[in-house]
Amino acid sequence: MKLRFLVLVVSMIMTTSIVSAQKIKLEESNFKAVQTSVSVEKIDGKKAVKVIKSKSVVKDDEATYARISDLKFKDGVIEVEVLSRLLPDAPEHARGFIGLAFRINDDNSKFESIYIRPTNGMADDQLRRNRSIQYFSHPDFKFTDSRKSAPGVYETYADMALNRWIKLKIEVKGEKAKLYIDNAKQPNLIVNDLKMGAGRSGYVGLFVDIGTEGYFRNLKITPTN
Repeated sequence: MKLRFLVLVVSMIMTTSIVSAQKIKLEESNFKAVQTSVSVEKIDGKKAVKVIKSKSVVKDDEATYARISDLKFKDGVIEVEVLSRLLPDAPEHARGFIGLAFRINDDNSKFESIYIRPTNGMADDQLRRNRSIQYFSHPDFKFTDSRKSAPGVYETYADMALNRWIKLKIEVKGEKAKLYIDNAKQPNLIVNDLKMGAGRSGYVGLFVDIGTEGYFRNLKITPTN
């Protein structure tokens, strides 16, 4: 009787909490361009999604991403390899901004995001180096807000550079998120209070900001519920 009960419990846990990883096919039809241009191209001999922010969007930390169609995400793991270059007309403050948006609502007015600034990873200025990784929440908690209210809490350093493939892995559970760079054993950034709260679910987006020519490949999503 005890063995039968144990098997039932394990079966219930496996059924309710483990969902297989889904590798997203890199086809234009699988993405919706949100204030960006989106195309699929070959780089280093492999297919990648190319994303560029629309020039009409002048503010930072806005809804500028390629949103994955027909897939809602609440908790789990998002993995992707990213490479960014500066566009020829990139402004002086461009940093190669590239990353992920998640829990995007239906009208793109709210979402969470973690992105990187590859030029900062190689900067001689220590303060810029400390700002290589950034968390923000749209629309009420952008990078300028976090620097005023909690300097250094939502951004940090990691080794990175332009025109180099960088692996990002974001683990999301409730109101917490962890970012791992290039298969690091320990998280490079920990966010303990996602500003949209624990119960949100939504779409996932491939995020870029001003001056970036961004590429994404090997995109995999593993939901846990």
